[in-house]
Amino acid sequence: MTTGKRRSKQSTRRKLRSPGRPGVARQSERRRFWSLIALGLSSEDAAARTGISQPVGTRWFREAGGMPPSHLAPSAAAPSRRYLCLEEREEIALLLVQNVGLREIARRLGRAASTISREIRRNAATRSGGFEYRATTAQWHAERSAERPKAAKLATNAGLRQYVQDRLSGHISHPGGSVVVGPPTAWKGRRHGRRQSRRWAKAWSPEQIAGRLRIDFPGDETMRISHEAIYQALYIQGRGALRRELTACLRTGRALRVPRARTAGRGKSFVTSDIMISERPAEAADRAIPGHWEGDLIIGLNRSAIGTLVERQTRLTLLLHLPRMPGHGDGPRVKNGPPLAGHGAEAVRDAIVRSIVHLPRHLRRSLSWDQGAEMARHAELTVAADLPVYFCDPHSPWQRGTNENTNGLLRQYFPKGTDLSLHGPDDLEAVAAALNGRPRKTLGWRTPAEALDALLKNAETDHVATTD
Repeated sequence: MTTGKRRSKQSTRRKLRSPGRPGVARQSERRRFWSLIALGLSSEDAAARTGISQPVGTRWFREAGGMPPSHLAPSAAAPSRRYLCLEEREEIALLLVQNVGLREIARRLGRAASTISREIRRNAATRSGGFEYRATTAQWHAERSAERPKAAKLATNAGLRQYVQDRLSGHISHPGGSVVVGPPTAWKGRRHGRRQSRRWAKAWSPEQIAGRLRIDFPGDETMRISHEAIYQALYIQGRGALRRELTACLRTGRALRVPRARTAGRGKSFVTSDIMISERPAEAADRAIPGHWEGDLIIGLNRSAIGTLVERQTRLTLLLHLPRMPGHGDGPRVKNGPPLAGHGAEAVRDAIVRSIVHLPRHLRRSLSWDQGAEMARHAELTVAADLPVYFCDPHSPWQRGTNENTNGLLRQYFPKGTDLSLHGPDDLEAVAAALNGRPRKTLGWRTPAEALDALLKNAETDHVATTD
């Protein structure tokens, strides 16, 4: 008795195990998911907008190390027209069901008949001995055949791998050579928590390691690697080479990479683009016109604080008294509770209004502040004091350089680690008077108080001249 020939024999593809569901089935969802991640959304929000479950989105994000695969990144080039795409394969599958001939299919798609013939032979589904052409299965077979796997350089070069690991996680030691172990820590697969001990290691950054290789091995081209390759070896599952827990030795300690758009969106919700420091009048930059102020808080023991205001042209300093609120210290601090320490948004707003509202209008042109939560009521401050408020960029204290310099001078009177709530309004007024009575080199050895008096006299003279 002869057995019939299996239809799957028509395929020119070698045998392979069942892949399960073809990955191309969610290709469009993956592409949309990573485009939303690039916009700064969390993996949970991106998954919800894409229409997939949140655990699936979280798994995609973690498996990719927090960064999109190169072929799914928003900046990835479009697939070449040299190869059939998924849409064309779907058209082929539909036309085959309608018993359309190969040459007619080729004519409708604008392809050669041999291209269609090879596509069907190579990429048809052959499970259970059949020979059926399905678009998603054909796309998966085509992508699998196009793969050109390349072993990671750190996986094949043991010397390079050891060098990188030693600079990342090598022990630190005393000058005498004895090893310093540091505090005990445990790897939990995620970033260390706040106020938690961290692993002590040499902790060179990948960029430092990549740069140092050229100095330590000037004539050995095999001892070369880019910092991006080190990051990928740390973060992307399946790359091998470096253990994932070595991410704890990086400066940030992140277990996953964070898209730039997500970090850019970490500013306070009350700060909008129209009140950023870039929108501040240009006259404030060269200090030619008075009335532009910079402000900040100096923090002391037990969350005590003093507010500081500095006028950019005269360097005049005003200190804001921020006393404790009733109920402070009566019990344990409540998370997200009322700001009983005295430097909440309402307290700071009222203190600034009391200090600055008595000044003439031409000395209240703008106020620059960092993006601290104490300025959440800036809109009310602008109305009450007729003082526009502008915010510096995150982590950019140099944009309020005059105020930062003044805060350093004030630390002579209010050292770090001391309780600033012990100083009353009279004490702050005395310190401000002492600071405003110091001659300044930048003012031609005049004092800030004298510079302010000159401004007020000039303004009064101009007003009288205009009236006459």
